[in-house]
Amino acid sequence: MRNVIVTDPPRADLDRVTELSRYGVATVHEALGRVGYLGPRLRPVHLGSRIGGTAVTVLCWPGDNLMIHAAVEQCRPGDVLVVTTTSPCTDGLFGELFATALRLRGVRGLVTSTGVRDVAELHAMGFPVWSAAVSAQGTVKATAGSVNVPITVEGQLIRAGDAILADDDGVMVVPREDVAHAVGAAQARLDKEEATRRAFRDGELGLDRYGLRAKLAELGVEYVSADKDDR
Repeated sequence: MRNVIVTDPPRADLDRVTELSRYGVATVHEALGRVGYLGPRLRPVHLGSRIGGTAVTVLCWPGDNLMIHAAVEQCRPGDVLVVTTTSPCTDGLFGELFATALRLRGVRGLVTSTGVRDVAELHAMGFPVWSAAVSAQGTVKATAGSVNVPITVEGQLIRAGDAILADDDGVMVVPREDVAHAVGAAQARLDKEEATRRAFRDGELGLDRYGLRAKLAELGVEYVSADKDDR
């Protein structure tokens, strides 16, 4: 495997990514046809954060965070650091010291398929992190990897500069060339949801709004009156 650090990769327009993040992961995921979700294993280490930024990708060896140190130098304001390993690893590759360095560079958060530690400190400083594990297990700095190369996280391809969205519902990736389309699709989805919300507030049932009565009949579901003796 060739070990490289790619400098200045193309990035999605940050203003558009920021706009997209305001819709939330669930809305954008639905609006794009349910693609790009990194799955339920990646969870926020504390609730209440919603971020969007451009990916700086990091490929490390298990138990080794050398390339995260290399990646810090490549980060710009508005980036999100995305870290994975060449094989499964839950060691605590990332902690409060990394977060301190990244915050200075304007990085909006971390997404990693590995573990993190210093959770209390991360929470206190308000640095958003999504990870597959929390682990006090430390790491070494001994093995070469790569920065800003395409990586796969939970089955999703992520390239440097792609949009990363993350909130309490999870994490998703939007290819950098699709961000403008995603904004329009998410707004249309939000408008549709608001119309449904108003209908539900007015008493309309989902069975009627979504045409589900015919579906129940098609599936052979019957309405029967309860016998008074069975109550």
